[in-house]
Amino acid sequence: MKVLVIGSGGREHALVWKIAQSPLVSSLMAAPGSPGMADNAICFDVPVSDLDGLVTLATDQAVDLVVVGPENPLCDGLADMLRENGIATFGPSKAAAMLETSKAFAKDFYARHNVPTARYGVFDDATKAKAFLDGFKPPYVLKTDGLAAGKGVVIPQTREEAEAEIDAFLSGKFGDASSTLVIEEFMHGEEVSVFALCDGTDVKFFGAAQDHKRVGEGDTGLNTGGMGAYSPAPIATPELIETVMETIIKPVTTGLAADGAPFQGVLFAGIMVTDEGPKVVEFNIRFGDPECQVLMMRAKSDILPLLDAAARGTLAAQPDVDWTHDPAITVVMAAEGYPGSYAKGSVITGIDAVNEMTGVQVFEAGTARNEAGDVTAAGGRVLNVTAIGESLHYAADRVYAAVDDIEWADGFCRRDIAWRALKAH
Repeated sequence: MKVLVIGSGGREHALVWKIAQSPLVSSLMAAPGSPGMADNAICFDVPVSDLDGLVTLATDQAVDLVVVGPENPLCDGLADMLRENGIATFGPSKAAAMLETSKAFAKDFYARHNVPTARYGVFDDATKAKAFLDGFKPPYVLKTDGLAAGKGVVIPQTREEAEAEIDAFLSGKFGDASSTLVIEEFMHGEEVSVFALCDGTDVKFFGAAQDHKRVGEGDTGLNTGGMGAYSPAPIATPELIETVMETIIKPVTTGLAADGAPFQGVLFAGIMVTDEGPKVVEFNIRFGDPECQVLMMRAKSDILPLLDAAARGTLAAQPDVDWTHDPAITVVMAAEGYPGSYAKGSVITGIDAVNEMTGVQVFEAGTARNEAGDVTAAGGRVLNVTAIGESLHYAADRVYAAVDDIEWADGFCRRDIAWRALKAH
């Protein structure tokens, strides 16, 4: 089978690494790919924003399956274009991707289909938005309506801060993404990420994880695209997963199909486990990053038949995913200054040696190679150091030993990934 993976980040590196292990693969390609992916895939320099170029590449290479990693090309309609050209695609249509494209659309969709979530309001007027705060107690949750690379959520602790943020959002703090603002009631509880494969009709549970969005240890500081993740998440009991699948995932897939937008790909549900039961924080229409990395480390199954079945509407015929009981942790090494401004070009050494360690894999999220062939930093989140172990403590010891063996003067990471579960054990 000829497979093309779209994307260049750590999530896509993890997908390429896992797909490459399938005996079904005859040729594995990535666009644009990355230096790290080149060990397992042929990389083509076609950016994810060049939808026509990606379709041409897939057609010219006669690929059997396209796996789309990032959200932006999906929200722009890449999957529709590929399917129109007869190419099986793991990723939702533009209409189904609206679950992530617009938080306002998503919240209204949840309301129509009785999916449990926080109370909310949608605004493009600051005066009305501020008046809406009267119905809530702080803290408040403010979100951009549009895509903001995982950073468009602010949780003000006071009314004054919330009103200032409303003005900032609607004045372009996040560009066009915040021209419309969603205000939500703050939900108290513990958050967990739940994944499900979907083929337009059937759904299949595909693991759970917990990530760490805040840049600082103890879950403090600014929101980021994710500073680390671990799986399995102790809170994701079989009972909780069953409830989430029956009261949240299936109503969403049934609702999308009823609305004429059947979903094919992976649904990523951010779930808050509250005293009233699980509620949706938000849905994403692709694998989480960095949650995908720990899921790929823990999946014993060959994932390629599952991805292909989701793309072709034959998921019901596939067996459930077989997971190792061993926990996995990924630690994001980021450039100093992230999620604000940061420098590029600093040299990183030690990755090859770390990849030789038992149970360790470095997924490159934002790297390049200089003229001397050195690995250099080319983004904000640069490396995803991932390890698996017999216990969570063992995985944590292993992953941080690997982090310490990587030499990068301009990088930093959180030293407390999986702290909540480690503390409980």
